[in-house]
Amino acid sequence: IRILNEERRRALHKLGDQEFSLQENVRFESITKQLERLTYRVGLVRNAVLSYTIAVALFVLTSLLIGVGYLFEITRMNSFITVLFLLGMVSVLVGVLFAAYETYKGYAIVKYEVESEE
Repeated sequence: IRILNEERRRALHKLGDQEFSLQENVRFESITKQLERLTYRVGLVRNAVLSYTIAVALFVLTSLLIGVGYLFEITRMNSFITVLFLLGMVSVLVGVLFAAYETYKGYAIVKYEVESEE
């Protein structure tokens, strides 16, 4: 992203009052679209990592509560513990969906770059 941003800044600086050639215009448009798509992908990666982190926290909390319930022979917590575990599994599923969609979008960006250079 930084390299594309730098290339975009250099192109804008170089432009000044003159107009882009056809090839420069195509490249500039390509960079702009790629930056938009990469920014979107970063959000997907953030969401996937956040979902995985929440899942791990829920699984750790579930494990701790299982231990506490076992030590103090508290069976009333079993339903709550099960709900926490299921929430952790849902969080893993959400993370997997975000990661899969990010992979799909990543392919689309690379495909766009290759097609724009042809």
